Amino acid sequence: MRIEKYSLLILFSFCALTMAAQETIQPKQMEDPSKGIIYNREFAMNFRLHTHGYSFGANVGTLQTYYRTKYWHIELGELKHAKEFRQSWDAPSSLNGRVSKAFKYGKQNNLFVLRGGIGAKRYFSEKAKHKGVAVGISYEAGATLGILKPYYLELQAGDGNRTYSARYTEDDAARFLDITKIHGASNWTKGFGHLSLLPGAHARFSVHFDWGAFDEYLKSFEGGIMVDAFSRKAPIMVDLPNVENNFLFLNLFLNLQFGKRW
Repeated sequence: MRIEKYSLLILFSFCALTMAAQETIQPKQMEDPSKGIIYNREFAMNFRLHTHGYSFGANVGTLQTYYRTKYWHIELGELKHAKEFRQSWDAPSSLNGRVSKAFKYGKQNNLFVLRGGIGAKRYFSEKAKHKGVAVGISYEAGATLGILKPYYLELQAGDGNRTYSARYTEDDAARFLDITKIHGASNWTKGFGHLSLLPGAHARFSVHFDWGAFDEYLKSFEGGIMVDAFSRKAPIMVDLPNVENNFLFLNLFLNLQFGKRW
């Protein structure tokens, strides 16, 4: 009889400790499925790779319900023309035997983009409740500010004994486009004194996968489609045969997110 009492006491103690341990190590749970969860804010860093470039950004979100999050987004990246590519003669020049540096023939400007928008995530998967992979959609729209930075080349001077750094202008167009006079791209910092702005807008839609959708640490992956539209054609390239600048950029993208909820 005494052994049975001790056995029951040990069993109850073990159960109590187990329940206490679960409360300690489990993540914060829902207060009410109709209202949401204890976490009501999240912050995430983004790295987006798309068919015309890349971007880095950040999201600040509000968890409105268990299945819906509203967020504000900002990012900085670059859009590239489909016809631009790096090339180099890889041959010693007549100037001190130097090898020509890589450059992009016909490139006129770099197009950097600053995007700001409002979006939402909606989860459809019940696995979010069990720390599985939650599946949903994400959509966003907002403003885009294009920043045009002139692209500089090292060109051979008229005397043939030196080079000079120049951007594309109508006066220097013949030399800028004469590939035998190009000795490579200038330093990347060249051109920041001659920036110009190009306003526009953007929108995107994606399928969203979140590992542990309501854990403290956010880890997610997105794949989708996005579009940037500008007020006029973005002059990334010089007007050449079979090369046309556009005001509309349609991209497929992949996006990685890492962050935290509180």
